[in-house]
Amino acid sequence: MNQMFEMLLAVYERAALMLICLFLLTRTRQFRQLLQKEEHTRQELVAVTVIFSLFAIFSTYSGIHVEGSLINVRVIAVMSGGILFGPWVGIATGIIAGIHRFLIDIDGPTSVPCLISSIVAGFVAGFIKLKIKKEHRWGMGILGGMLCESLTMLLVVIWAEPTALGLDIVSKIAIPMILGAVSIGLIVLLVQGVEDEKEVIAARQAKLALDIANKTLPYFRHINSDSLSTICDIIRTDIKADAVAITNQHNILAYVGVGAEQYNIGHEIISETTKESIHSGKITIKNNDEADRVPQIHSLIIIPLWEKGIVTGSLKIYYCHAHQITNSLKVMAVGLSQIISTQIEVSRIEQLREMADRAELRALQSKINPHFLFNALNAISSLIRINPDTARQLIINLSRYLRYNLELNDEQIDIKKELYQIQDYIAIEQARFGSKLSVIYDIDEELSFTIPSLLIQPLVENAIVHGIQPCRGNGVVVLSITGTDERIRISVKDTGSGISEDVIEQVKRNEQPAKKIGLLNVHHRVSLLYGEGLHIRRLEPGTEIWFYINRSNNKQAA
Repeated sequence: MNQMFEMLLAVYERAALMLICLFLLTRTRQFRQLLQKEEHTRQELVAVTVIFSLFAIFSTYSGIHVEGSLINVRVIAVMSGGILFGPWVGIATGIIAGIHRFLIDIDGPTSVPCLISSIVAGFVAGFIKLKIKKEHRWGMGILGGMLCESLTMLLVVIWAEPTALGLDIVSKIAIPMILGAVSIGLIVLLVQGVEDEKEVIAARQAKLALDIANKTLPYFRHINSDSLSTICDIIRTDIKADAVAITNQHNILAYVGVGAEQYNIGHEIISETTKESIHSGKITIKNNDEADRVPQIHSLIIIPLWEKGIVTGSLKIYYCHAHQITNSLKVMAVGLSQIISTQIEVSRIEQLREMADRAELRALQSKINPHFLFNALNAISSLIRINPDTARQLIINLSRYLRYNLELNDEQIDIKKELYQIQDYIAIEQARFGSKLSVIYDIDEELSFTIPSLLIQPLVENAIVHGIQPCRGNGVVVLSITGTDERIRISVKDTGSGISEDVIEQVKRNEQPAKKIGLLNVHHRVSLLYGEGLHIRRLEPGTEIWFYINRSNNKQAA
């Protein structure tokens, strides 16, 4: 019994030595990267096969001789390699280990059984890798190792001559060899623990990418060389890179870090390597190379940036030291590039939306001006002979109105300037309609805030043209601007014929009512700017249209 216990202890000692060697291997960057890969190249599989074959051969040489047999951990090495790296490694290691065991003791009673069981162990390990869930492989590895060692014992009894010799050998080595298979589970758990770090690293890198995205998001709202440089600087700082650059398909748009003085940003042509990466749409990694322009750079990753399925640029990350582009950094950089691509695409959509808004504003102006100008000139021409002073004043009103429209831009303007333009417009319309049109201004003079140009005038025009003009008798338009602690209310009310419920519903549904492009345009713009569109109600008589400006959305509101 003591001898059997000593042999079992010797098996565990050799397995422990293998475990220590594997632990030390897992501390190396190259071996850890091998463990954290989903797929391996042929060269990598050959390298891993060599490692586990050496373990198996060493275990054979370090085995304890018992009656012409060897107590060793060869099957443990074969099974561990196959379970961790797949059937090709397991089978190849089993064949190499089995042939070696056979060749060093060709005439021995256990040489052929050990050859057969070593190869079988490789197949069993490959089966476990392919068919068993990862969390159960360590347990199945122990069971598989015990079965393979049991097969060895059975073959020894069958093969040995005389049979009594085989039985004697098995009686001494069976228990230590079979129980020693427990070490397979320990080895698998150790190495899988390192492999599982991949998920932890991926989560950490994903968080880093999201943190960078949050920091850079404000700078994507208006993309230019300064904002892109700030984005590159944030990325460089957070991932501890030596330099970061962003390019389009032809030029470097931003570059920060080591070697920045070598580049003429915005005009510098991208390198041939970058052109190739953009053309192919594939990530380029150079881990031990010297950059043409900046010789102190030795590691580089180029990730294409995509917009709508087309590569429109690249994100480039540089390190001065070689072999800095690890698999985890690559995964993080790819995720970051996807976020940057999305943010750039959203930014362009926002710019297009702003351009569309400006175009819509210009369309509104072109819709109003010719019609209004024709009527204004008719009114002035009729007054030139009978009332020259009034005609002269109307010309001044018209010139100021037209100048205001021509000078319109996309900036917010003071409400008083907008009101001056509305008053010029109303003065011209009152010259046309005479006593038929009266206008009341109910305006809180203490209010001071900004507003987009041409936002109120279309509502006043709507009240006059579609409210007062069609009805018989005189009409009144009331322009009201009042404020509370939270928001400002702007209202245009008339005593005209009244808006139809169909038009109200069409505006709510964002459908264009007939001959009321200005009303829908203002509704769209107010919705975009302040979160809710126009409020419209039919009065008896007339119509009221109003909207709100939140004070929190208007810094000058007071």
